[in-house]
Amino acid sequence: MHRIDVFAHVLPERFYAQMLTIDPTIPQVYTFFANPVLTDMSLRRSHWDGVTRQVISLVNALPEDYVGPDEAATLCREANDELLALRRDNRDMFEAAVGMVPMNHVEEAVAIVREQVAGHPDMVGIQIFTRALGRSIADPAFRPLFATLAEEGVPAWLHPVFDGRKPDNNLVFSWEYELSQAMLQLVQAGLFQEFPDLKVIVHHAGGMAPFFAGRIDRILPPDQAADFRRFYVDTAILGNPRALELTVDYFGPGHVLFGTDAPLGIMPAGATAEIAQAIGDMGVSDAVRQAIFEGNYRKLVG
Repeated sequence: MHRIDVFAHVLPERFYAQMLTIDPTIPQVYTFFANPVLTDMSLRRSHWDGVTRQVISLVNALPEDYVGPDEAATLCREANDELLALRRDNRDMFEAAVGMVPMNHVEEAVAIVREQVAGHPDMVGIQIFTRALGRSIADPAFRPLFATLAEEGVPAWLHPVFDGRKPDNNLVFSWEYELSQAMLQLVQAGLFQEFPDLKVIVHHAGGMAPFFAGRIDRILPPDQAADFRRFYVDTAILGNPRALELTVDYFGPGHVLFGTDAPLGIMPAGATAEIAQAIGDMGVSDAVRQAIFEGNYRKLVG
């Protein structure tokens, strides 16, 4: 059975070198950047199972957090070119790439979607984050970007970041909370109502949403509760077939895609085998498994 991992990360060498020049303390802030499989493609290949083709996106060192709008836009464009080069040089291992956009320069973010992503066979979407510049991703300032994504049919990959206002951020629970909050904010901002063609893939199985489906359905207005099920989600929760069954029950079998967060989660190269096994252990049909492993991605990106 073919598998496409929709949420796999890389840290391209040239981009990382540029970011270290801007701020040498980045490795102390993001300790997981030390994983050499993010950067060393020969080492990554040595851990590759030969079956799973990865859709690659950058880890979250975001240019807008370090430099001004014009420099951030240049860094994003160059990083996207580097991602495409990685895809081109590793076509057997990498299915496609997901681009970066500068959230402190929305006009350039829109231009990148139109010029570097839309219609490019190797660039299937952009990665956005739960917060940008200290603001919710649903902030009205970012609305032109969502309008462009819907117009161009380009999906967004939603990745969490810590909320700097909180003193107790941690990798066990915080990112799942941030994802859940961002989903709520996107729904309450009416983005799916305004842009019915918008496609958003949420990391880590949609955070807390499947478990709190009853609260979502009973507390939110019916149209907003329905919009929660418009999200697509991946399977990157390090296993747990029962939780994945709940995810499929909530979002529907057509909205769950195989994703692992590789090479992060389980050293040295990620949880691909563990998550694939969990999907194999789910109480679903082989047709649903095939949709999760590959079919839903194919339909999503066309």
